[in-house]
Amino acid sequence: MPRHSERLVSAPLVRSALPLQEQLYQRIRAAIAKRQLTPGEKLPSVRTLASELGVARGTVDTTYARLAGEGYLLSRGPAGTIVSPDLQIGAPPTRAVRSRLQLAPEEESGGEPRPFQLGLPALDAFPRALWTRLTARAAKRLSGGALAYPAYAGLPNLREVIASYLAVSRGVPCHATQVIITGGYQDALSLMARLLLQPGDGVWFEEPGYFLARHALEAASARVLPIPVDDQGLDVDFAQANAPRARLAVVTPAHQSVLGVALSLARRQKLLAWANETNAWIVEDDYDGEFHYVGRKLPALKSLDLADRVIYAGSFSKTLFPGLCLGYLVVPHSLIRQVIEAKRATAHGQPVLGQRVVADFLSEGHFGRHLKRMRGLYAARRDALATALRSTFGNRLEMTLRPGGMHLLARFPEQGNDVELACRAFRHGLLPAALSAQYLGRTRDSGLMLSFTNIPEDQALSRTRALARALGMGAR
Repeated sequence: MPRHSERLVSAPLVRSALPLQEQLYQRIRAAIAKRQLTPGEKLPSVRTLASELGVARGTVDTTYARLAGEGYLLSRGPAGTIVSPDLQIGAPPTRAVRSRLQLAPEEESGGEPRPFQLGLPALDAFPRALWTRLTARAAKRLSGGALAYPAYAGLPNLREVIASYLAVSRGVPCHATQVIITGGYQDALSLMARLLLQPGDGVWFEEPGYFLARHALEAASARVLPIPVDDQGLDVDFAQANAPRARLAVVTPAHQSVLGVALSLARRQKLLAWANETNAWIVEDDYDGEFHYVGRKLPALKSLDLADRVIYAGSFSKTLFPGLCLGYLVVPHSLIRQVIEAKRATAHGQPVLGQRVVADFLSEGHFGRHLKRMRGLYAARRDALATALRSTFGNRLEMTLRPGGMHLLARFPEQGNDVELACRAFRHGLLPAALSAQYLGRTRDSGLMLSFTNIPEDQALSRTRALARALGMGAR
């Protein structure tokens, strides 16, 4: 007999001027408002509901994602999607509640960045005047052909300069034909998941890990398998013992996306050997590999990949600015044609003007100089924030500085739930993220993730004091 929630949401959709997605969205929201679906109640899986309604899985998945973003639903990965337990029926979720329900509110659309907000480079230090000149010049040079649909794999010149940059800076030898331009990391990961995975295929995923990457895999009906991360990175032995038949591993080896640790050489070698022996694939997310402040910058995992099983994913969101919405993949030779065909099936490629500006920015040496400036700036801002945190919180704070990355991890052992701390900070105009919310399974650690990239050195102390007031702790 179908569950109560299935009967409510899986009745046939009617003919209407409203799109199917909008009909389903309104139906679920109305059922929640009328208490027909109650907080904590489980909804049908995406696959089940799509089959019942006779619609594409993407329609249901997009609807669930929209309702989750508004705070009505909460995704629990393999455990399914439920009505948010924190939802107060009778009124739409407040902004603070929505922030708490989203796992690590990494960004908000528009407006100035909030203090401690993750996922953003130093927007105040971006060379806007230079970028404006390059954009104007590139626009003047656009031919009639450039106004047609862009190439699926990306602008040839951009692919060439990215290949040259990766060979020198990240130790990734590749040909320009292997470089595929994408709309950013989420787009790239979604593309590879659709291409490489069948519904239900297992994927090794760092625990804790980047929640938007997990959402992309879940949207592709992958079975996300949380693999513990320790001081050496992803525990490959645990993964092989508990999920040896996984088809894909998604890793952030330079600086693990939450804890900031680097994947050790021994584990890199074990991971590559596993992929080679089982014909599995590895997606390397090198989102901030350029930002290393102590010792030598680590080469990419792809640089060790003799069997060509690693798909390298890069993005300009952290090195330039996220509004550019531009990234790239370096794919194995055996996948080039399939990847281009997969892109052809879903999009027309990325806008030409942005690609041309980025190509000029790289080829004329501006990119290298910009990264050098940012490394120096981030090192100074990182040290200033760490000093201010220690001064403000004293022995109430536990903090370990990692050699690289774009955020600090601050733990407050005596202060209780880190999600509640993050919510308090949010209500005071700050935007740290709760570490415990990054876990798919049982939470093993807690603390606040604090970005330093947009906090100038002379503001570090005032920001940490504002954080102390928001947390109800007061400055020492």
